[in-house]
Amino acid sequence: MAKCELNYNKDYELLMATVLSAQCTDKRVNIVTKELWQKYDIFSLANANEKEVEQIIRPLGSYTKKAAYIINVCKSLIANYNGIVPNNRKFLESLPGVGRKTCNVVLSNIYNIPAIAVDTHVNRVSKRLTLAKKDDDVETVEKKLMKKIPKENWSKFHHQMVLFGRYKCKAIHPLCEDCKLKEYCSYYKRGLK
Repeated sequence: MAKCELNYNKDYELLMATVLSAQCTDKRVNIVTKELWQKYDIFSLANANEKEVEQIIRPLGSYTKKAAYIINVCKSLIANYNGIVPNNRKFLESLPGVGRKTCNVVLSNIYNIPAIAVDTHVNRVSKRLTLAKKDDDVETVEKKLMKKIPKENWSKFHHQMVLFGRYKCKAIHPLCEDCKLKEYCSYYKRGLK
């Protein structure tokens, strides 16, 4: 079954891992967050030395910005929701480093809210399979997918698209020859395989 590949045990761990995953692989995030959660919980991270956090998350890139984001997210969650990640899109999207994609991942996985998070994989696959146009931005891609996919399948579809994009329909060297969707794929039809 397709599911989120970020490792987490608590709601805030998923939120932080998703923030940290920007421009990085889930595999690398899982290595780093394992160390992060051995040292901190939400309360100690809110009061952590930013430079110490930076050293742990350094392998993820943009570590200075990401360290500030996750520390401030912890502070805000504690101040506003006693450390619980709320089912509140407006609040979540107001947090530093939390955009629509991150919010969709969190709400879908923690609260089972139907959502399609358009990450780099979903964006690429949607365009290759002509579910969206080449120049569509991620919000437009999300809206188009929401119209084409039944709402009760949004979260499952998101995970399937992520995994398909990550392991089959890769950005570089996609595995087109044995792909069951190649007849629908503009990338394959253009002969760019």
